[in-house]
Amino acid sequence: MLAYLITTILCVIHVSPVINHAKGEEGTDQELAHYRERIKSMFYHAYNSYLENAFPYDELRPLTCDGQDTWGSFSLTLIDALDTLLILGNHTEFQRVASLLQDTVDFDIDVNASVFETNIRVVGGLLSAHLLSKRAGMEVEVGWPCSGPLLRMAEEAARKLLPAFQTPTGMPYGTVNLLMGVNPTETPVTCTAGVGTFILEFATLSRLTGDPVFEDVARKALRSLWKTRSDIGLVGNHIDVITSKWVAQDAGIGAGVDSYFEYLVKGAIMLQDEELLSMFSEYDKSIKNYTKFDDWYLWVQMHKGTVSMPVFQSLEAFWPGLQSLLGDLENAMRTFHNYYTVWRQFGGLPEFYSIPQGYTVDKREGYPLRPELIESAMYLYRATGDPTVLQLGRDAVESIEKITRVNCGFASVKDLRDHKLDNRMESFFLAETVKYLYLLFDPDNFLHNSGSMFHTGSGPQGDCVLGAGGYIFNTEAHPLDPAALHCCSRAQEERRELQDILLSFSETAGPPAAQTGEEGDPADGAQHRPLDSSESIALKPGARRKARALSCPMQPFSSRLAVLGQVFTDST
Repeated sequence: MLAYLITTILCVIHVSPVINHAKGEEGTDQELAHYRERIKSMFYHAYNSYLENAFPYDELRPLTCDGQDTWGSFSLTLIDALDTLLILGNHTEFQRVASLLQDTVDFDIDVNASVFETNIRVVGGLLSAHLLSKRAGMEVEVGWPCSGPLLRMAEEAARKLLPAFQTPTGMPYGTVNLLMGVNPTETPVTCTAGVGTFILEFATLSRLTGDPVFEDVARKALRSLWKTRSDIGLVGNHIDVITSKWVAQDAGIGAGVDSYFEYLVKGAIMLQDEELLSMFSEYDKSIKNYTKFDDWYLWVQMHKGTVSMPVFQSLEAFWPGLQSLLGDLENAMRTFHNYYTVWRQFGGLPEFYSIPQGYTVDKREGYPLRPELIESAMYLYRATGDPTVLQLGRDAVESIEKITRVNCGFASVKDLRDHKLDNRMESFFLAETVKYLYLLFDPDNFLHNSGSMFHTGSGPQGDCVLGAGGYIFNTEAHPLDPAALHCCSRAQEERRELQDILLSFSETAGPPAAQTGEEGDPADGAQHRPLDSSESIALKPGARRKARALSCPMQPFSSRLAVLGQVFTDST
């Protein structure tokens, strides 16, 4: 099944150039170029407004032309926009901002930060920028992509989040103080997405740095959450991370749950992981059985499957894109068209939409410039070339420009019924909405690479092929290159094997096999004393030798290491 999924995702990401370069209904090259320039103009109007009026605050307030801190005082919009700069082709500004962030961002601060938001926006944004830095023309240090200043920043930010995972279940608290850890009065109730949306960033960190702690805590949280599903295979909306008891038992694919399912699929693809794919496949069966009605997905009671909220939420609009990654294009297109009709009704997607009434839900009429439907359009157009999908992109450009553009950027829509505006421009507008719009109209962007172009790593694994395509977007639209994970993890495995060889030279010879008991312990009181760490030539003082990790069957490094023509074998 995993092999089939990988084949499918490659087909979706690298669809035939015939589709992407086709002329006719879906748009000429001139029209695509016209929209690309308009989207660039949108980006720079918002970006320059942030720099001029809001930096170093997290976000721009476009109606009052000032800034505010929202998610932790990280200059968040700048971090979120960094990889978008490169995607738009602006190498010089990418380089300037990457250097600026290294000088100005401090994670050692007394701030209560969202664990979920800090991960997807800050850790994800810095990891993506790190992996794209060579393409942006930055001089990378020896060892890249397994080392680098942006990677170290991402690791520092992620370490600040680790105390949140110190719970009996391994599921994290929702917020953590970056200086002092989890507040003793912190609520143990966390949304499902806040538990299950770490594997992409944390596994990337572990495999680039060689420290397994990040991937370990992300996997433990996923497995704990998996164990809490109901008898009919559904999960609720909010859970107590101490007791594993469900606090909110509404099951669906929208707010509070969405990116959990997204990360099971994308994690399976990026890490070639059967366990994650199997989890999603089981959930998908239950979702289709209990929540799907006429190509809409409703909210149901997680134990009974009875409808609790017959609404569509704007965050659910990612689902057709996820379906396309799984190769389920027919269902993806039908669901996409349902959501598109809502967009055309209002000029945007309201946060909640009553399916029976065909109208907005009270107090949920806003549109904060979310990207999810545009994200799905990008995936589906890459996969199908359907001109109606491209039309959503045109509509989005026109709507956003006409309704939300103000003198200082773009403002969230407070109410889609009368198009009143709110004084906020969230960082995801530059990280996701503009990025996905641009990629929809840019079939030749390097992120759509089908493997025809690549470069090699310059670090421990100089023959690694990087940047050849197959990028995985995290839920904040920060692209990650799976090849880099393989490059660094392989180099780290070989370093561990070399360490084992050096350790074997540091140890005194043990007793012959004939003198050992069945369990390998010395017989007759024979002693086998390894050298102290201070005597070892391979370990740092105080460090312990780690058990070897399992690896694919291949010629071990020890049999390939040669000095003056002599090959060291395991018996040497």
